[in-house]
Amino acid sequence: MMSQMPQPTALSRCPSCEEPLEAGDRFCGACGYDLSAVPAPPQDHPTIAMNGSSTRPSEAAASLDWPLAPEPASSDTPAPVHRATDIRGTDSGGSELPHPDTESAAAQHPGDHPSGVQPSGGQPSGGQPSGVRFDRPPEPDEYPLAPPAGAPAGSVVDPRTADLGAPVTPPAGTKMCVACRSGHVDSDGYCENCGHAQPRERDHMEQELGAVAAVSDRGLRHHRNEDAFAISSTALPDGSPAVVAIVCDGVSSATRPDEASLAASRAAGEALLAALPLGTHPQQAMHEAILAAAEAVNSLAEVPPAHEEHAPHQNAPACTLVGAVVTPALLIVGWVGDSRAYWVPVDRSSPPARLTEDDSWAAQMVAAGLMSEAQAYADERAHAITGWLGADAYELEPHTASFKPDRPGVVVVCTDGLWNYAEAAEEMAEVVPLDAAERPLHSAQVLVGHALDGGGHDNVTVAVVPFPAPPQGAGSA
Repeated sequence: MMSQMPQPTALSRCPSCEEPLEAGDRFCGACGYDLSAVPAPPQDHPTIAMNGSSTRPSEAAASLDWPLAPEPASSDTPAPVHRATDIRGTDSGGSELPHPDTESAAAQHPGDHPSGVQPSGGQPSGGQPSGVRFDRPPEPDEYPLAPPAGAPAGSVVDPRTADLGAPVTPPAGTKMCVACRSGHVDSDGYCENCGHAQPRERDHMEQELGAVAAVSDRGLRHHRNEDAFAISSTALPDGSPAVVAIVCDGVSSATRPDEASLAASRAAGEALLAALPLGTHPQQAMHEAILAAAEAVNSLAEVPPAHEEHAPHQNAPACTLVGAVVTPALLIVGWVGDSRAYWVPVDRSSPPARLTEDDSWAAQMVAAGLMSEAQAYADERAHAITGWLGADAYELEPHTASFKPDRPGVVVVCTDGLWNYAEAAEEMAEVVPLDAAERPLHSAQVLVGHALDGGGHDNVTVAVVPFPAPPQGAGSA
């Protein structure tokens, strides 16, 4: 069987080292490359098939006179380099495009436009269309990054290695923004750097002292929390424990209702802690505590004359109050307004009860026999209060009541932000967890959650106080 002999190559240069070849060479004289291994050029002219058919180049395309790259004079001389700026072109209309050197010169000498800005209309003043502006200021090679807050002036920080997310330690006595973590918070609660409103401390508050717990929440509709509470425990002269819970609801139509509720709850709580260890009867101590709270709210109305001139429509701060004192044998409640106290027995074998009567329009209608309770509380005037703490109150009439429960239970002390969603005593008892006496904080959280799930239209505050009071040591003021 005969083998195929290699045919002389027709290449002019070696495919390996570009050495010039002569006719009949079978190997490159410079590098020894086997020229017989070079495949012969194809004789046909294949084209890419589109949609299953192939086309031949058009005669116009075949007749184009493509320029040939000039060969170097010798192997040591590199081929000339052509720049894009050396090629002349035309636009879509057939007009010759301006040369970049000419355009640059025109940009440096704009002629009739001393500002260097070309007239509107899409073309330079010379009539030549152009899509490139050469009159823009030069762009900088680098854009230096500003150093983060706290870095020395003039320092450059590499964002790839710097820990820019680390919070900056604020100066003593200042608050840092929770959003940007670099700006200081002003007295109004806004960041001086980014303007972000900061969460208020009273938006959600929780406190537990073992024998009593309370939770207060802003709710879902109000822009601030105007409720307040005070919980504590102390000892009576005989050493038996006494647990105190005060809940106040600021009157939104009054000026500074949040300050009124806070002042009233603190004053009432402090008054009870001062009177109970001295042997004052808990019911008398509650009466005096309400008077002390009213005096604290009244003092808020004493504003400087200059302040009144800038706010002529201000009225006196006002709030409601409800409180409870629990001892091993007694349950005392006191109130002014429409905040309430409920009794829920632990074993649920006896019915729950509401321990307070509202100072409200609806309660007056029911007491006068003019409406049923359902009709009165369905009226839009139902929650208009007729008694409150404040300088413009008609006449302060503190209400107090004393009870001797015959079984363990819990006292739920709350604002209308809760009882609006569990108004009847039976409804409140259904919401109170069965282990409320052992877990008062959890129960208060559940009750606030019930109000939020129902719509949270108002501020919600609730205190849960187990009865009887546990032995001293479960919590103290």
